Amino acid sequence: MALTPSTMLPLGTPAPDFQLLEPASGRLVRRDQFAEAPALVVVFLCNHCPYVKHLRAGLAQFGRECANRGVALVAINSNDAEAYPADSPERMVEEARLSDWTFPYLFDADQTVARLYRAACTPDFYLFDANRKLVYRGQFDDSRPGNGRPISGADLRAALEDLLAGRPISPRQLPSMGCNIKWKSGQAPEYFSRS
Repeated sequence: MALTPSTMLPLGTPAPDFQLLEPASGRLVRRDQFAEAPALVVVFLCNHCPYVKHLRAGLAQFGRECANRGVALVAINSNDAEAYPADSPERMVEEARLSDWTFPYLFDADQTVARLYRAACTPDFYLFDANRKLVYRGQFDDSRPGNGRPISGADLRAALEDLLAGRPISPRQLPSMGCNIKWKSGQAPEYFSRS
């Protein structure tokens, strides 16, 4: 299992647009349908990654907290489902149900959205303000499989709290770490490295 860090998209980057299928409902979900939300959280996930599995319950709780505060949260699976059938849309429906995820879990079949966000790993977290400018990218917290640290979501939660309170967000942001996005054969973007 190759440990891959976030690319750390530059702060201030506008949220790239998306219109993706939600396998659980069969509907298309667009970025702009969350226009009234005071913040937008975008998370790149997949079904089989042990780093994502490690955070399942924490993500479910964070998703419910976001919904209660009117914050939009969407998860996107960009893995090559042909090469990794555990990440197929059908398995995404099962994963969302078993994990008790109440947020949309979308399928980026051609991996275009992952490229636009310069996503590199699962999980990879992005927080955008009301104007859809990037204010935080990086780790959920410092918990990893086997390191014994509690899953708190402390890093992302602190950034969201500061954003909603109108406070400056700390520029000290640490990359998320996880499995690399499973790019289609020969399609890994130029920013991606397996280091």
